[in-house]
Amino acid sequence: MMNKLIDKLIIFVFCLALYLTTVDNVLLIAPVLVAVIFSAAASYLKEGSVTVGLFVGYLVICFFEPVYLTFIPLIGYDILLSQYKWLWTLALLPAATGFTELSGTSVVLIPIFMVVANFLKKRTLSLETLRKDYNGLRDTTRETALQLEKKNKMLMEKQDYELNLATLTERNRIARDIHDNVGHMLSRSILQTGALLATTKEAQTKEGLIQIKETLSEAMDSIRSSVHDLHDESLDLQVELQTLIKNFEFCPVKFDYDVESSLDKEVKYCFIGVVKEAFSNIIRHSNATEVSLVVREHPGLIQLVVKDNGIGRTKLDSDGIGLMNIADRVAALNGNVNITPDHGFRIFISVPKNE
Repeated sequence: MMNKLIDKLIIFVFCLALYLTTVDNVLLIAPVLVAVIFSAAASYLKEGSVTVGLFVGYLVICFFEPVYLTFIPLIGYDILLSQYKWLWTLALLPAATGFTELSGTSVVLIPIFMVVANFLKKRTLSLETLRKDYNGLRDTTRETALQLEKKNKMLMEKQDYELNLATLTERNRIARDIHDNVGHMLSRSILQTGALLATTKEAQTKEGLIQIKETLSEAMDSIRSSVHDLHDESLDLQVELQTLIKNFEFCPVKFDYDVESSLDKEVKYCFIGVVKEAFSNIIRHSNATEVSLVVREHPGLIQLVVKDNGIGRTKLDSDGIGLMNIADRVAALNGNVNITPDHGFRIFISVPKNE
């Protein structure tokens, strides 16, 4: 829009200079005012039938007052290079009858100003096209960059997840190998030492065997503790819950897991136990068609919500973990439990994070 206004200002200056140098009465400002009004209206309105009407109306005025032809390049600027550009030929009608009343300078310069107007309009349209192409390319590039950034973030998260999963899997394998191989060999050694103790009568030999058995027992306890620690560290809450969901074929489960911190093993086992009991209760007592499972991390706590849309009992069974065991587990973690039968069954648990 600004380029068009600049073009019109240039054309107006040319036409005004011609008008002031050729008109007899320089105080006759009516043609100037009419040209400015028509041109401003054409600039304000969108190119179309109204613009065409303004141009034709100005040509009618030129039939009666040929001096208005001086500003015809300014008025016709808006229909140049448009679908109505052929209307420029109508300007020949008043020009054929009115040029005889104009000076020779006007007869020569008005067509030149028309050519200048055509050049300026073509330049402006080219600039607008380039600007639109540039803006489109910029937006496309920005959108592509955002998509690439999003995909890169997803790839990084997936890579971290797969790396973490591979680490946990390797820990499980090591724990299993230690348990199956070293643990069994130590157990067999302890049994063999015990058998030798039962058959040996020499006090010195028996004392040595007792010390060996105690050492083997200490080694067995140490390995058992290490295996348990490896297993606890390798326990991935998200993977375990996904496994429970996969095995839960009663109805679809919407799963939302948003936890980035490393959780304590007590919290993991608590949440897994609660979800198992909740799923079991849904299968036995609910006609639910959908279950929602949410595990979310907040600044000061970890939240677990299990909700179904069925109509079941208003309390959990006392068998298995049960309501009291759930409450005891959460209480041991200094957490809170809220269980309600609101439009289905809902278990809400919040456990404080350990800083």
